[in-house]
Formats: sequence, C-alpha cells, structure tokens
Amino acid sequence: MIISYQGVQSFKVQFGDTVLAFDPVSKKSDFKANNFGADIALISLNHPDMNGIDQVNRGEKQAFIINGPGEYEIQGVFIKGLPSSSNYPSNSSGQADRPERINTIYTVNFENINLCFLGALGSTEIPSETKAGIDEADILFVPIGDNGTLNPSDAYKFAVSLEPSIIIPMNYDEKSLKTFLKEGGNEGVKPIEKLTLKKKDLEGKEGEIIVLESQ
Repeated sequence: MIISYQGVQSFKVQFGDTVLAFDPVSKKSDFKANNFGADIALISLNHPDMNGIDQVNRGEKQAFIINGPGEYEIQGVFIKGLPSSSNYPSNSSGQADRPERINTIYTVNFENINLCFLGALGSTEIPSETKAGIDEADILFVPIGDNGTLNPSDAYKFAVSLEPSIIIPMNYDEKSLKTFLKEGGNEGVKPIEKLTLKKKDLEGKEGEIIVLESQ
C-alpha cells in the first residue's frame, strides 16, 4: 500500500492497480487541486476543499463516488460510511457562516489493512452507533487544524482513544502540526514524501504518528 498526501484532507491510496481518493480538492477550492485517476473516491463533506470529483476522473477511468453514510463493496474494497458532524466554514474567509453539517467518517478494509478516515470531523462527541462502527483501525487519518474541525489537542486525544497502529494528521498548518506533535511527545517527527507499507509493517505499532508532505 502506498499513501500520499495531496493537501487539505486529500489522500491517494494505492494497492496494486486499485486507487482510492479521499476528499479530493476541487478546482473551485482556494487550495491546490491535484488531478489523478482513481477507482473509488470518498467524499466526507460537500465542500470545494473536499468534493473534487472532477479531479479523480481521467480519460476512461471514471471513479465510483461515495459521498455519504452506508455500506459498500467495490472491487474487493469494503467501505462503511458513518455519520458525524462538522463546522467547516463554507466560505473562503473561514470566519463566518459555519452551520453544522453532516460529515461522513469512512472505514475501509483494503487488502486486509483497516483504514479509518475521520474527514472534516468537528467534534469528538460522535453518535454511539458511529463509534461502534469504527472497526479496529490500523491507519487513522485525523484532521488537526481547528477552524471547524478538531483542534490539535482534542484531535490527538481522540485519535489515541481509537487505538490505531498509525496516526496520520491532515488539514494542518505549521502551528497546528507543532502542537499536535507536542501532544504526542513526538516533536522530532519529520515529514516524509509518502508512506509505503504492508500489513506486517504494522506489527508492534501503537499510535505512531507519521506526517506526510503535501504533494
């Protein structure tokens, strides 16, 4: 499995010929939008920073789009979408217009590795059925940037409560990342270009923080 960070909350996850896109950035976003072909695209929140369906279709390769709660099986990939909430700002200033909206948490079983993508989660107070639906996570993607999503302190505490093997922060800036790493006692962690691993590489890991550079 190869995981690369595309900025904001966008990730490309590849195993063999199968490519998953999490929260691809739209051309309408103020952030950089990367284009790559994907088989499956998962959208946690209907917002230009995270709903770039146009960016994951390439030529004849048209992605299967999942944009809400439910259970899915596509090409041997098992996916659950679980409801939660977000207060991610709906305008570019980020200072106003923050209605609470549905955020979808995704759990993905991909080649016997369990991924959990928290999306634009805005509160650690999630529905009991949602928490029960989060299977044992091998790799957890957690937003840490505040501004409508979890703040660094709450993000770290919530992340470790889910007992993942690896924690990958997203939607961060230099300040929030520094705080998050300090919370975990991992100030010395340096960003890497991409994460390449197999199931056996997860053995013995407990809440290890891995920071990925934006592509």
